Amino acid sequence: MFSIVVVTVFLASCLAMPIKDPYSYSSAVGQGGGTPFASSGEGRITGVRVWETNNNYYYYYYYYYNSNAYINGFQLRYGNTWSPVFGNEGGVKQEMELFNDEAIVEVSGKYNPADYIGYLVLTTNNGRTLSAGQPSQISFNFYPANMGSELRLLSGRFNGAGITSIGAHWGLVYTEGSGNSTENSTGNSTSY
Repeated sequence: MFSIVVVTVFLASCLAMPIKDPYSYSSAVGQGGGTPFASSGEGRITGVRVWETNNNYYYYYYYYYNSNAYINGFQLRYGNTWSPVFGNEGGVKQEMELFNDEAIVEVSGKYNPADYIGYLVLTTNNGRTLSAGQPSQISFNFYPANMGSELRLLSGRFNGAGITSIGAHWGLVYTEGSGNSTENSTGNSTSY
């Protein structure tokens, strides 16, 4: 009888322990000038668009090299709805649609502390990546502090030319029917 009481008290104390916060934040990197932004939407992220400018100048005779590559802007899709474009749509567009139960679990890249985010890589739990820009300057690597968390939103600042700082917010997504799907014009569900 005593052992039943001890086990009951132990189990009750386990239930009373606080649950670790499933959310985390990767602090923003970059110069940080311009207009603040924070993406948001319902459900999980199902698609990403990134616009990049690659203006590389090489003068071998004078040994001059100037890599003026940076991220102009980006857009996230939550469920079936695209967020506004943060930054601008100038330059070359890179796009990735996520598969069912696929999530972004790492954001990395490079930034120039004097101006823009120069290189951005988004990596999924399936190992797929979307990369934009050119890898030069100072590296950063964002990932969730807790197992099972995924990218929920990006925040930072942008000006008329591009993204000047970026940070990542991580958390759990509670979805009824997990997976990425869209409704087509006939009302049928199409999975990606």
